[in-house]
Amino acid sequence: MSLRTASPALIAALLFGASTPLAKALTGSMPPLLLAGLLYLGSGLGLGIVLAARRAFSGRAQTSVGGAPAIPRHEIPWLLAAILAGGVAGPALLMTGLASTSAASASLLLNVEGVFTAVIAWVVFKENADRQIVLGMIAIVAGGLLLSWQAESTRLSVGAILIIGACLCWAIDNNLTRKASSNDALLIACLKGLVAGICNTGFAFAAGAEMPALPTIGAAMAVGFAGYGVSLALFVVGLRLLGAARTGAYFSVAPLFGVIISFILWPEAPGILFWISGALMALGVWLHLRESHEHEHSHEPMAHAHAHRHDAHHQHDHDFPWDGSEPHRHWHRHEPLVHKHPHYPDIHHRHSH
Repeated sequence: MSLRTASPALIAALLFGASTPLAKALTGSMPPLLLAGLLYLGSGLGLGIVLAARRAFSGRAQTSVGGAPAIPRHEIPWLLAAILAGGVAGPALLMTGLASTSAASASLLLNVEGVFTAVIAWVVFKENADRQIVLGMIAIVAGGLLLSWQAESTRLSVGAILIIGACLCWAIDNNLTRKASSNDALLIACLKGLVAGICNTGFAFAAGAEMPALPTIGAAMAVGFAGYGVSLALFVVGLRLLGAARTGAYFSVAPLFGVIISFILWPEAPGILFWISGALMALGVWLHLRESHEHEHSHEPMAHAHAHRHDAHHQHDHDFPWDGSEPHRHWHRHEPLVHKHPHYPDIHHRHSH
């Protein structure tokens, strides 16, 4: 697997890992539900501006080239369920848990999300799990456990249990979003942010929360745009390219980035366990990057829309004017195909073994 293929998931992990200690710094200035709402509003509104700018500069709607709908109707239930799990329940649990948990400990507990994501992907959605991928996940989780030991986060306080509950919600979200990952990643992340932001902010005000100062609102929305919005859009791209289990595994290095940011915000010299755990996580990422999964496989007939180039899997004609630009997005049909090449459980390779 090339670093280029894995980079969306790794950058998503960096942005999300950095957002946890930054969100922790804001927990004392507003109720947890309101903070969750502002983080997601920053995500949704920020990505909405990006989508509007993209459309204005391109002169056409990028989500509807060749007559393709923004999101197919049969995929909307998957997306709505993902939003409820990961955009409403998950952040509410996280922000409530952050109120009574240290930033470093919270960052480390987020390591559980990758494990839950992979287990659900392997057990429920039957993604293939090569030995090297499993070993890589074990190395990443082992690194997270060592970090947790150093940060004294092994005791399951109420705050820790709430954060683990948030991780389960996000793992469900990740696997459900995988079903709609062929669509515009910016649009999916924008919709998640807007719905989750409106719901959590509404719940907070209904519970009696007061509006914080404008600089605090701006800071929360800025953190949300980068750590939730851009990160989520990149995560969706990862789901499209790698499937849920592998994307979740790469995303599991987020706690390491979170701890590094925590040390910068609250200076503390990292001990030997930090360096050992960092090496284990690096080993896990390296094992994933060197994966080569190749066998003869069959492609069933399929029709969908996503950004693509005319590669071995996309040999088709167009029933609309096309200027030859690539990548482009439109409804297209895949005819039956049997061939052999290295691949991962992306949107075209979700077959049984």
